[in-house]
Amino acid sequence: MLGVVRKRLAAFLALVALPVCAQEMREHQAPEKLGEVSFPISCNPTVQRDFNRAVALLHSFSYSAAEKIFRDVGARDPQCAMAHWGIAMTQFHQLWQPRIARDAYAVAEKEIELGIGMGAKTGQERQFLRAAGVVFQNADSVPYESRALKYEHAMSELAAANPKSAEIQIFYALALLGNASPSDKQHTRQKQAAQLLEPWFQKFPEHPGIAHYLIHAYDNAELASQGLSAARLYSKIAPSVPHALHMPSHIFTRLGLWEDSISANTAARQAARATGDIGEELHTMDYLVYADLQLSRDQDAAQVLSQLQSMQSLDMRDFKIAYAATAIPIRYAVERGHWTEASAITADPQAPAEVRAHASWAQALGFAQSGRTADARRSIEELQRLEQQLQSAGNSYWAAQVRVMKEEAMGWAAHSEDKEDEAEALLRQAAADEDSLEKLPVTPGPIIPAREQLATLLLRQGHPEAAREEFKKSLAEAPGRRGGLNGVGMASRSRPN
Repeated sequence: MLGVVRKRLAAFLALVALPVCAQEMREHQAPEKLGEVSFPISCNPTVQRDFNRAVALLHSFSYSAAEKIFRDVGARDPQCAMAHWGIAMTQFHQLWQPRIARDAYAVAEKEIELGIGMGAKTGQERQFLRAAGVVFQNADSVPYESRALKYEHAMSELAAANPKSAEIQIFYALALLGNASPSDKQHTRQKQAAQLLEPWFQKFPEHPGIAHYLIHAYDNAELASQGLSAARLYSKIAPSVPHALHMPSHIFTRLGLWEDSISANTAARQAARATGDIGEELHTMDYLVYADLQLSRDQDAAQVLSQLQSMQSLDMRDFKIAYAATAIPIRYAVERGHWTEASAITADPQAPAEVRAHASWAQALGFAQSGRTADARRSIEELQRLEQQLQSAGNSYWAAQVRVMKEEAMGWAAHSEDKEDEAEALLRQAAADEDSLEKLPVTPGPIIPAREQLATLLLRQGHPEAAREEFKKSLAEAPGRRGGLNGVGMASRSRPN
């Protein structure tokens, strides 16, 4: 325990000393070790090295730093069409939310127009520009999903025509991952992407994009064990990029490797603070709290929560920032069963609807577990309203996730009213609905898995054998969770001799 405290103290002291480091990073404009990328272009040979550097940053989702270098490449070679492709691609966040910010469309369309207008010198470059163009065109009339599928198709054709081009295959794999359906539990596109990337990983083990996208391909319960090799290597390939330091924890979380997740996110948090990346810092803090709680290191989680509460002027309109800033206090309260804390949680009114729904869910559980059923029902009504709002906006994924949260809250409200059959039916429905969906990359997973909640209910109802089976099923999807492990133990002890 003393060793853990010393490690955390060292990390805290490192954070205190970061302003000097941040200044040095800004002076160099980009991280130092990014991995090895070779993306030959027809531009002036003097910009090739920096173009490769920008692509390496792009592959590690260091979008702002990549854009600066692409713009510098374009300034040094005004006829470099691919510099404009690069700038446009930094506006396209295929695995994040939002995929394209509202103000990014005009920027990207202008760059694609400039690149095409000046005439790229090779067929491959012209195809890259046209493929990127379809993502941004007609955004007012064509849904994002349709445009993203057109981009995937364009990249598929480019990949088929150029089987020996590593970068083309890698960007095609990313397009597949970007279009992977959360409701496809067969993980069709993820497996297709992994099949493309694995041979290149053997050939180019220092390429940041290959390791990064393999982690994303394997970021699910079915395939997670296959991603451990890429997870172990990615942080070594591009240790100067905060996201590269964090990404391995996606696999560590899937496998219940909590110590590894804590190490990865502690390092990633320091790097994010050094580069001034608030969104990435909060993202790592969320994963850090999640791992701390699974190891019953509640004081360590409390320290991160306290540091979050001291952070000022957070842009709660940004999903990545808002989700982490809202989820951290919810995790801390709900994982520990502190229901008064949970019922007092509120969300920033500027946060996206799906983020505000998490706060309403925490309130509903807190009220229901405290016997305040009328208050719980009011929070459930808010969940219903937010579900409808998301559905009307075309956000079917988050509407489905909010529906699961609503069913959970309704189940616990029914339990508080001694309606045990109704409570079990609602939580069984929530577990089945949640099982049909994958999480998004921005989250470590549900705050509390629905099936773990079902098992907890069954244990309270005096059905230890049924509870034990549900806890085991939950642990198969989310290994190493404290609630699941403790639940199995309690259920086993409660079984008749």
